[in-house]
Amino acid sequence: MGKQYSAVVVLGLIAVMALLGVASAKTGKAKTCDKGWECKGSVYCCNDTITDFFQVYQFENLFSKRNTPVAHAVGFWDYQSFITAASLYEPLGFGTTGGKQMQMTEIAAFLGHVGSKTSCGYGVATGGPLAWGLCYNHEMSPSQIYCDSNDLYPCTDGVEYYGRGALPVYWNYNYGVIGKAIKADLLNHPEYLEQNATLAFQAAMWRWMTPMKKKQPSAHDVLVGNWKPTKNDTLAKRLPGFGSTMNVLYGDLTCGQGSVDSMNNIISHYQYYLDLMGVGRELSGDNLDCAEQEPFNPSSNSAAST
Repeated sequence: MGKQYSAVVVLGLIAVMALLGVASAKTGKAKTCDKGWECKGSVYCCNDTITDFFQVYQFENLFSKRNTPVAHAVGFWDYQSFITAASLYEPLGFGTTGGKQMQMTEIAAFLGHVGSKTSCGYGVATGGPLAWGLCYNHEMSPSQIYCDSNDLYPCTDGVEYYGRGALPVYWNYNYGVIGKAIKADLLNHPEYLEQNATLAFQAAMWRWMTPMKKKQPSAHDVLVGNWKPTKNDTLAKRLPGFGSTMNVLYGDLTCGQGSVDSMNNIISHYQYYLDLMGVGRELSGDNLDCAEQEPFNPSSNSAAST
């Protein structure tokens, strides 16, 4: 009798839990979690946060040469600036989507772009060419002021819109769009991106997380599996994976040109960081390059980095 009663109680509890699950599904309310200052009020915060798997020593390993005397942004970039900026995007899924492997892969991918775009490494550089990411925080010898006619974001007199930041921003309209999004007056003060490392990382993360047009994915989306290609995407050889992150960010400035150095350099940084983070380049994922991809948008409409 006791065993039968216990069985009934257990079955009853299972039924109640099932009903609660159905009720929860009907309300459409997903569980959210708070992880203190770093991530709060989001379902993504129920996963590990970035500080759980990516810590100061790993940041130092990835960017080991950034503060050497020959670097051009000594003392500017640091782990705290990265994490402070990331805390604004972790509730949206940045570095908090999927399991630990996917989370680490996204950080390696994002920083792979950053490292490549801010590197002063070269073939025989001490430590190898991939150890010199975050060597710059702005373009050293601009060839122009990057001012273009734009009614919404007109150029400010005397201001130059050359590349600045972790994913270098060029052109007045891009400074205007990104500045509005992150609530910083970058149109009038683009120099903020070479004066404030947290803001520089924030601008880059906004670019990573944000589609440039409706019905197009973000770099985040194509990497973590949030994006399903349309028939036209498939015909254009745009498929989920690291390769399409380059397409989203740079379009035909990097993609659709075969196995060019600019593309291969970004991939090399990504895989180097995967190795250093303990994930391993063998888990780089499918569709690693964009050599044969048609661009989502032509280069004239690219919204940030070059």
